[in-house]
Amino acid sequence: MNLLPVAVGGDIGVYALLRDFHARYNADSIVVSTNATRAIGHSQFITNVIEPGINDARKLTDTLIDIARKNPDRTRILLTNADWYVQAILQYRDELAPHYIIPHPTQDNFDLVGDKQAFATICQRLAIPTPAEIALDIADLTSAQVPAAVKHASSTLKFPLVAKPASSAEYFYISFPGKKKIHHIDTEEELSELISALVTARYQGTFLIQEFITGDETQMRSLTAYRNTRGHVTLAATGRVLLEEHTPGTLGIPASIMVEKYDGVIEQAISFLDEIDYHGFANFDIKWDTTNHRYVFFEANPRIGRNNYYVTAGGASTARAIVEDYLDPTDTLYTAENPVLYSVVPHRLLLRYILDEELLAQVKRLMKEGTTVHPLRYSSDKSPKRTLAVEGMTANFWRKYKQYYPKPTASGF
Repeated sequence: MNLLPVAVGGDIGVYALLRDFHARYNADSIVVSTNATRAIGHSQFITNVIEPGINDARKLTDTLIDIARKNPDRTRILLTNADWYVQAILQYRDELAPHYIIPHPTQDNFDLVGDKQAFATICQRLAIPTPAEIALDIADLTSAQVPAAVKHASSTLKFPLVAKPASSAEYFYISFPGKKKIHHIDTEEELSELISALVTARYQGTFLIQEFITGDETQMRSLTAYRNTRGHVTLAATGRVLLEEHTPGTLGIPASIMVEKYDGVIEQAISFLDEIDYHGFANFDIKWDTTNHRYVFFEANPRIGRNNYYVTAGGASTARAIVEDYLDPTDTLYTAENPVLYSVVPHRLLLRYILDEELLAQVKRLMKEGTTVHPLRYSSDKSPKRTLAVEGMTANFWRKYKQYYPKPTASGF
């Protein structure tokens, strides 16, 4: 097929996507990033193009077209796992389409799925449970109106609360002290500080204030799906989150997942994607509500997740989903059936954070059997420098968790 995957980004998730293309189709790849990253560094099958200006959509498009013109005889596939880069690609899709296969949603799909408020509305229509929430249009608020907004939220919802942007793509472009991917709020004072900071930063988007669904982070579930251009979901993989990342910029991203199949949840996700005629990868965040004993859908991201290698390791190849959509058409549904432990954190560190004895025994069994994967440890891409970098990244999690989440809690924060 002479494939050339071209990925924008440079994190663990980008490497995992390209690893699958290399393992399955022997495809070398190109990564376009603002700077060199350790996840991509010293790879033997990835060429890293460093372009500091690619956060500008026009510059990114020009860079991608230049790469395509330098590789005229290759079947080029354009990949990313970041909302803001998907948005940039969609902005100039008409210019990029003659040069690349673009397995990403339409702009309408991106807007619907990427907006967590719109996502909740669609779920309600399909009787899919979501958290109770209040939407605050920050652009319409003044500093003087913040106390009233806080009172309204605290009188409607019970603490603790979770606060997050309705659109991650919009949120990417603002900065303020204490900014986090997801904010956990215990008091009215904390909520007031957050809303005031957003107003001061002149954030133009919507912020969602949600009820906290009971249970620690091992009650979180990840679901990755791919719906093809012919309207068929051909990939659906689910897993149980064992530990999330806790640094401010990556808070909530799964660091460890145990592949498990949840048929009912998969059926709900498929109904959602069919309802809006979605195309491409989508990554759903779901939680088992330990109080009401049901799965609650938090959001869907209109792209594949950073932790996507659990999907491939479980038997549902991400690369195959794209190839069998565009180049070798088939509508077969693949699900992740192989029980496997995905983890970017050291195993001994992971074991410290699993409080449930039965779950702990399951994880230890997978470790003992060697049924584990690390997305960056790839036997076909080893060198002394790369091995040193990967092991350094992995060991660094000891420092991160000591600083940001030293002990497991019943709530996960």
